[in-house]
This record gives sequence, C-alpha cells and structure tokens, in this order.
Amino acid sequence: MAGKEGEGLALIQSSINGSGRIINTSSGKPPSDGVRNLYLRYLVGFVGTLGAMEVVLIVLGWYFIRRMNRSTEPVKKGYRLQQAMGFRRFTYTELKKATTNFSEEIGRGGFGQVYRGLLEDGKTAVAVKRLDGVTQGEAEFWAEVAVIGRINHINLVRVLGFCAEGKHRLLVYEYLENRSLDKLLFSSDATKVLDWEKRYSIAVGTAMGLAYLHEECLEWVLHCDVKPQNILLDEHFRPKLADFGMSKLAETGAGGGDACRGKFEVSRARGTRGYMAPEWISNQEVTAKADVYSFGVVLLELVTGRSASGANGGKWNQLVRCVKEKVEERQHEGGAVEELVDKGLQGDYDMAQVELFLRVGLLCVTINKDERPTMSAVVGLLLGDKFSPLANPLVKTPIGRS
Repeated sequence: MAGKEGEGLALIQSSINGSGRIINTSSGKPPSDGVRNLYLRYLVGFVGTLGAMEVVLIVLGWYFIRRMNRSTEPVKKGYRLQQAMGFRRFTYTELKKATTNFSEEIGRGGFGQVYRGLLEDGKTAVAVKRLDGVTQGEAEFWAEVAVIGRINHINLVRVLGFCAEGKHRLLVYEYLENRSLDKLLFSSDATKVLDWEKRYSIAVGTAMGLAYLHEECLEWVLHCDVKPQNILLDEHFRPKLADFGMSKLAETGAGGGDACRGKFEVSRARGTRGYMAPEWISNQEVTAKADVYSFGVVLLELVTGRSASGANGGKWNQLVRCVKEKVEERQHEGGAVEELVDKGLQGDYDMAQVELFLRVGLLCVTINKDERPTMSAVVGLLLGDKFSPLANPLVKTPIGRS
C-alpha cells in the first residue's frame, strides 16, 4: 500500500519539460535546469498576467470616476451659480402643486414644455419650463440658467428660480400676460389683430434685446432661435425675448474688431425651419448674424401677418422669397407694396414704416452674412437714424434674389 502511495506522489510531482516528456521527480534528484526554467517562465507569466489585469482595472476605474465627475460638474456649477445669484430654489413638489400637476401648457421650447403656475401666495403667476430629460438636456438647462442669470434688460425675460431635484430640472420665469407674439400675429380671430403701433414697438424692443445680447453683455450671447414663439408680450405688449435653452455663448475677444466677431462651432443645426440662416444649413461659421437673419424674417412677418414656418399656409410657405418677388415686381412697375401688408390691419398703418420694415427685413435676410447689419445698426434704422443707408424710397432700391 505504501508503495502505491509513493508511486502516486511521484506522478503528482512530475512535470513536462520542454520536449514534452514526463519527468519523474520521485528519485529525490534535484530538477534539471530545463525544469527550473520552465517553472520560472510559468511564474513570470502568471505575475505578468496579474500585473496587466491590475493595470486594466486601475485604468477602467479612473475612466468611470472621471466620467461620473464630468457628468455631475454642470449640476455643481449650477448650484454654485444659483447660490451666488440668490435665485429661489423650488422643490419639485412645490412646482407640481403650483402648476396643478403641469396641466396648463402655454408653450414649448427647445428642450421642454412651459406651463402656467401660481405660487403659494395665490397672487404670483409664473411660467415653469420643464425639461424632457436630464441626460438629453441637463447641459442646456445649466447653460440657460447661466446665461439668463448674467443679463438684465427690459426686453429679456426674467428668471425667478429653479428646481434641480433628482432627475427633475425646471426653470421658473416671470409670467407675461399676453404670452407669445405668434398667438396674436397669426390668429384667425379678427378681434386679436395687433395694430400697427404695437407691431412697430414690438420690432424695436426685440431688436434692442438682441443688440444687448450681442454687444452689451459681459459675455456675448447668440439666441439661435429668434421667432414669434420666443417673443413674449407683457400686459403693455412690451416684448421680451425668451427661451435661451438653445443659445450658445460666443467667447469674448475672439477674432477681429466687429461686435459680432464671436464665433463657434456646432455639431448640428439649431433653430426653427423658416427662420434659420443659410449658414446653419451649409455648416458655415455661425456668428451673431444668424440671429440678424431670423430677426429679418420676424420683421417680414410683422408686415404680412404670415408665418415663415408655413403654419398659415399657401404660397406664403416661403415667406422671404415671396416678399422679395413682390417687392421686385413693384420696383419694375413703380408702385407701392400695399399688397404685402396684413389685410387684418384694414389699411390702418404707416406706409413709410411698412416700407422701412421691408427694406430692413430684406437687408437682414441677405444670403451673404457679411452684408447683414448688426443688431445695433438695425435699432438705429428702425428708430429713423438720419445716417441710415436706407433713406431712399423702397421702390428705388435694388433687391437681389436668393
């Protein structure tokens, strides 16, 4: 029995040498150099494998930790920003109650819906913007908070507070009684027609708000989605630009001496069909002149009462082209442009201002962005700057075809 155990022990202690033969170590003789080298190779390989696995684990751990830190950094910056500005921080429960479980939708922005709400005092009406998803819109949410928090202008909407709780991200704005421009400008209700005086005031106020964003802020701001839906009206029909969720900050000091020298790269086109400058579509460098283009479209809408997005249809679906063609026809015939004016005004408008709106609007929608004026220049034109290059009557001014 003992002999068999010895034979088994000898078999267990056997190894394979480099030639593949069985080496019996039961004889008590020391292993050969080949066996020792084989042991050493196995040991080195084993230790090397463990080391490589350890390095991989360390790298993976570092990657995931850094990714988590990066994903939470916008939120941390947002918290610090709000604390510094003294904005009110609402709980999600408070805003859910204020909006009656988000029951009254009053608009839609780039990354979510806007609801009417009433704060606990029972008097303060607010507009609550609720983002659709944190993973999709968190960065845009904090960008909007940062932008709005840095600016203060009579023609820009004011933010009152925010909510950042769990997956919920919301902004709380002042509520503007007359809501957005599109609700009145494109309404089929004859009792809601905006008179010409209000249209002129809305155009000037909106231009002033954009000029402030482009040229007077500590950081230049591009709105990137100027349209009637984002022009809100207070109880006096004073315009306030809203929805900065799609805005992009242009770094101060980039480029030459122009106030619109702030430029940036984008991964996809931003804005709304009918209002987007050609450079968005052709992936050219985008500047504040993209907002100038969109504002020019709004000017043409104020004259015609027609939507550039085609919402109220027909041949007006391509508003810019249609207006250009009509103006060119009138130039050749030597007539006026009454046919372009909103019929809802029933002839009650200032023809000189109508021509001015058309001239400035078409100048703003020039295909070549370098030929478009700055927003501060637009303000001067609309206010009747005596040095305006548009002093001549509309019918004598050549307008190119795009």
